[in-house]
Amino acid sequence: MRDAKGSLPVAGGRAGFLKRWLLPGVLWLVSLGALAQGAPAPSPMEAAPPATAEAAPRVGIMVMQPGEIFWERFGHDSVLVADPRTGEAISYNFGFFDPTEPDFISRFVRGDMRYRLAAVPYTDDLILYREEGRGVSVQWLDLDAAQAREIATALAENAKPENAFYRYDYFKDNCSTRVRDAVDHALAGGLLKQVQGRSQGLTWRDEALRLASPAPWMWLGFDVGLGPAADQPMTLWEQAFVPRRLSDILLEAGNNSGQPLVRDRQDILPHRIAPEPVARATRWWLWGLWGIAIAGVVAWAGKRGSRALGVALLTFWLVSGAIGALMLFLWFGTAHVMGWANHNLFLLNPLAWLALPGAWALLRGRTPGRWTAGITLLMALSAVAGLLLHWVSAQPQANLHWIALLLPLHAGAAWTLSLRNPR
Repeated sequence: MRDAKGSLPVAGGRAGFLKRWLLPGVLWLVSLGALAQGAPAPSPMEAAPPATAEAAPRVGIMVMQPGEIFWERFGHDSVLVADPRTGEAISYNFGFFDPTEPDFISRFVRGDMRYRLAAVPYTDDLILYREEGRGVSVQWLDLDAAQAREIATALAENAKPENAFYRYDYFKDNCSTRVRDAVDHALAGGLLKQVQGRSQGLTWRDEALRLASPAPWMWLGFDVGLGPAADQPMTLWEQAFVPRRLSDILLEAGNNSGQPLVRDRQDILPHRIAPEPVARATRWWLWGLWGIAIAGVVAWAGKRGSRALGVALLTFWLVSGAIGALMLFLWFGTAHVMGWANHNLFLLNPLAWLALPGAWALLRGRTPGRWTAGITLLMALSAVAGLLLHWVSAQPQANLHWIALLLPLHAGAAWTLSLRNPR
């Protein structure tokens, strides 16, 4: 406490009361509040070397583990720039978007999302992750003074309102690839040279399904909606669209002097929720057993003239047609390249809507017409064509499990309705 002149007050009278009773009480309350909220995150400058007048900024990659909301499933990262002279630390975060924009929904649907880079104080950027229980760590990079100043200057320039926006692509140009590119730019292309041409055999679908697996509806959307482009093996450079993969790449990379690029690693926040999921193999034969069992039930219900068959086929054909129409829209109406030319169109397509009158007839206890029998046969042949394409295609799509499930179902429906229309 200082008075207007800047000198310390004497310990007597009102000043003595403040110093002996009020100040300790206030400090006790503040300490109690800090304990209730959890310990503060360690400062990014705790492990920093002593600052000098000419000290360059300290640059690190802040890695946030996946959260529980669907847009948090892939994790996140940012570039942390700490000034050793002032102690100020700025998180350059490429993950900001504005859902209140008038055209936000239409842009999202068309694959024309606008994200932006924001310069956020380090402590402010941690608030949400602390509340959600997501772990945060920093990989401090071993850059020379010129490289550190260059990346700090470039990020500050890019964060200006007139430069901050970029066209977001979920796989090719996202928050994590922007961080990767910033590091590579500081190394004058040195990071790309170390990883180009190298691959672990992982595909875009592999990573998308692995990270989406805790949310079944999200997993289902990726697996059905991704086309053959998502099944091409990624290079290590491309794997960096996932923050954890970028973190692994940086740990193995070297700087331009041949030394490890990551100087040290600092834990900021503990991870208190479920860890990042691991990959699980899809057993197509198990899906095939389910498909055969369902086809058997369809044939049995058809022989008995069950109206439940009408309900089941009405639901299946409605959903199949809707999914097929959506896949066609993604292909011809959007920039979502990973969903183009989807081979699942052989299994789920709008042809199913043409068979809906037959399902309605079954529901009313009547025999469907020959038109419905012909449409169901056409859909079964389409599913067979999808299987043949999977076998002979130079770029097969990883949808054998869906073929194994739905081909028997289409065949069972076609066989059942052909018995009701023997001509």
